[in-house]
Amino acid sequence: MAVYIVNAYDIHDFETFSKYPPQVGPLLVKHGAKLLAMETNPRALEGTPKTMNAIVEFPSEDAVNNFYNDPEYQAFIDLRHKSTSNCTMVMLHQFERR
Repeated sequence: MAVYIVNAYDIHDFETFSKYPPQVGPLLVKHGAKLLAMETNPRALEGTPKTMNAIVEFPSEDAVNNFYNDPEYQAFIDLRHKSTSNCTMVMLHQFERR
């Protein structure tokens, strides 16, 4: 069953952050993930949107955990931590109708 990561944060250092996407993309592919949506200028229906918003689909919860704990990812995750603030990253399971 598919699992989704919804990620939202404010980018305050675009120069440092610009090094993050080229490294994370290949790792997402390695772990079977698909970037479904990404927006840096979202239209808020309620509340105040963050600078960066993304939805990523993974094939399973194990795939999410393997991606997040991958030593390759951990080696450059600090780029995102140092260049962003107010990060929210949540994992959602695919809804199944019964």
